[in-house]
Amino acid sequence: MLFRDRRDAGQKLGVQLRKFFEQNAAEEPAQVLVLGLPRGGVPVAFEVALALNASLDIFVVRKLGAPGHEELAMGAIASGGIRELNAEVIDALKIAASQIEEIAAREGHELERRERLYRGDRSPLEVSGKSAVLVDDGLATGYTMRVAVAALRQLHPEKIVVAVPVAARSVCEEVEKKADAVVCLYTPMEFTAVGEWYGDFAQTSDDEVRSLLEQPFNGTSSERS
Repeated sequence: MLFRDRRDAGQKLGVQLRKFFEQNAAEEPAQVLVLGLPRGGVPVAFEVALALNASLDIFVVRKLGAPGHEELAMGAIASGGIRELNAEVIDALKIAASQIEEIAAREGHELERRERLYRGDRSPLEVSGKSAVLVDDGLATGYTMRVAVAALRQLHPEKIVVAVPVAARSVCEEVEKKADAVVCLYTPMEFTAVGEWYGDFAQTSDDEVRSLLEQPFNGTSSERS
């Protein structure tokens, strides 16, 4: 076990990110925006935002689970119609195009539901020209994060930094090809699942996500349209 829970992981990740931005100090803290991937990435991102004195928002991405192997990502989707597919998994499991479309449509509805649920009537925070820190509780396959990076590029941030407490080393290397930088606390030689590195890896609820996004420290009037 590396972390007690997601909040503990976020606190430790926040310390490392402060060092990262101090060493690459082209930006003032106010120009850093932290984006958590719901749901598990949001408690981690909350602590990171506190450490960086930065605003917090969500960036919704949905994994496309393979039919009959839902925990195995055959790809992912994000807001804006971005989709990335894992051809190796699709070919190995002989997944039909119709199955992919069916799953993508279902996950697309869930993506829209979550955005409405978590934000309420708040608009997304402005990303253009800022250093955006994309945070999750860990990376297993990395496909969800890769889609998040591709979608975020369309919003024209100055820089995209992917930050996670733990990930497979090979996955970090793949994500680094998409992002401008990757900050990962631990890259174990043998990696099977994100949850094995947490003492408490209970599912993050929708209510917890909403509560964290509504905390007073979070950017309010000046950055929301």
